[in-house]
Amino acid sequence: MTSTPPKQAGASAGNSTNAPALWQQLEAVAQALNGILGGQSSKTVLAQVPQRLRPGVQALLFQVLRNLGRAQALRRQLAPRSPPPAVDALLCTALALAWSDEGAPYDAFTLVNQTVEAAKRNPATRAQGNFVNACLRRFLRERDSLVALTSADPVAEWNHPQWWIERVQKDHPQHWQQLLQAANAQAPMTLRPNVRQTSRDDYLARLQQGGLAAQADGPTAITLDHAVSVQRLPGFETGAVSVQDGAAQMAAPLLLQGLAGQTSLRILDACAAPGGKTGHLLELTNAAVTALDVDPVRCQRIHDNLSRLRLQASVLTADAAHPAAWWDGQPFDAILLDAPCTASGIVRRHPDVRWLRRETDVAQLASIQRQMLAALWPILKPGGFLLYCTCSVFCAEGRDQVQTFLAHNKDARLMPSPGHLMPRTRTKMDSIPDNETRDHDGFFYALLQKQPA
Repeated sequence: MTSTPPKQAGASAGNSTNAPALWQQLEAVAQALNGILGGQSSKTVLAQVPQRLRPGVQALLFQVLRNLGRAQALRRQLAPRSPPPAVDALLCTALALAWSDEGAPYDAFTLVNQTVEAAKRNPATRAQGNFVNACLRRFLRERDSLVALTSADPVAEWNHPQWWIERVQKDHPQHWQQLLQAANAQAPMTLRPNVRQTSRDDYLARLQQGGLAAQADGPTAITLDHAVSVQRLPGFETGAVSVQDGAAQMAAPLLLQGLAGQTSLRILDACAAPGGKTGHLLELTNAAVTALDVDPVRCQRIHDNLSRLRLQASVLTADAAHPAAWWDGQPFDAILLDAPCTASGIVRRHPDVRWLRRETDVAQLASIQRQMLAALWPILKPGGFLLYCTCSVFCAEGRDQVQTFLAHNKDARLMPSPGHLMPRTRTKMDSIPDNETRDHDGFFYALLQKQPA
């Protein structure tokens, strides 16, 4: 259940004039982890890391987050009383990276030595440098027995919070183990060629010509064998391609499939930022698209993405749950509601989410989803389609939400749609029937058609 970050090019266990020392990276990872455990997102804490350290720190941090349950259980074995947060984060960083040789970015002895060096160098941990050293030296001597002691702990075994594990068990009793395993893997880099400029096969050829190995992933998507900077993608700056998970790429075609042949379409993307699905809609249709987001900064990201794709939409800073403040009174032919959710389906890409979420968040977000559905349904034309989706595997944000909506809206009909898609890889989750065969994140889709009154 570990996954391997890219080997750190140039990273050194000692001092180097050309690359950061490993202890510097471990110190930065521990500080970032401390911030996440204090309630900050990985995006926020990584923005505080010096640029020269950031790529290596992000790779290590994500591996730490994917093994944090195991690391915390091991720390409790070594130090039953919680040390100060900065010390705890440093210990957990080392333990998460060194607990298993499989997938470890460095050997255990190097990781321990460099963690002790980091403890000595940082004023926040220096006073307890001997404590850190003693804990980690014991870990090296007793690693196998300590790991065995923690294996009975579900949080250590699955590296998700206990409430999360229990909810997945309840929601998906036949496949909960495969789901948690897949959620703890690294996500691939999946691309969406812009069909206004190129085809999947033509873009595959461009990638191969550029020395980038990739595979077709479904009818339109491409998955790279190894993630790269977007600057290396041919035609990225001119809108030839976008980065978008395979499951997320299903949204636009699903919404548009019932509108074939219709002209002068009005489409609402109700929670549009950062604009990936808005762009996909515009690539596939000449409809007039209105894109909403409540945050002006996120609205700017929609503008930026559409500008790169050379596409246009009406972008409004507005709350989708309160149409009276922004709706012009003209019903929409189709509405895409990618509602705020726990993001439980995309923890492969955002491994901090599992540790930031609280169990109470599920009910709170489900309430927001209900409010949005209720607010947007009246502004949909009779005969029109609303696609409700969340990047969640929790039934409260998917199946249960839609069942409740259908019970209270007799003019709504559920059309054929995927339902819950479980996160999977090409080598895992094949035992789950009716799941997509592509490598994708966890998602939920329900296509609803509004019947005449």
